[in-house]
Amino acid sequence: MRKNFWLVKSEPDDYSFEQLRKDGSIGWTGVRNYQARNYMRDQMKLGDGVLFYHSNAEPPAIMGIAEVSKESHPDPTQFDSKSDYYDAKSKKDSPTWMMVDIKFVEAFKRPLTLPELKKAKGLEKMLLLRKGQRLSVMPVSSEEWKRVLALAGNEA
Repeated sequence: MRKNFWLVKSEPDDYSFEQLRKDGSIGWTGVRNYQARNYMRDQMKLGDGVLFYHSNAEPPAIMGIAEVSKESHPDPTQFDSKSDYYDAKSKKDSPTWMMVDIKFVEAFKRPLTLPELKKAKGLEKMLLLRKGQRLSVMPVSSEEWKRVLALAGNEA
């Protein structure tokens, strides 16, 4: 039984939900926001439910469900000088940036678009729908999780 629920954002040109389906799982690397890092480091646990959201898409939409498959561990991209996510200040014995691994669970029967989500009853307080919300990893309440799955026609 899942205890916590999350939403992760990815631009489909960078990494799509379809690619996650093909890969099976991935390390959620490259997060360089402290609040999002803290969620992954301190709160995301094995088996937690994850909504996979395509941002910068036309239209932006939640595509399906993933699950945390490995808890917090250092993001290797912070140590790779060739990576866009390299952080010269981060040290291997005291890493700044953490990540979790997520695995594909199931695709929604149809994407749930941002305009649909904004109109849906029961999602008024969802962080994703708040103005100025830019985090790439954010919590979702159990009520919001159930509502999103119901809208998508998937089981909770």
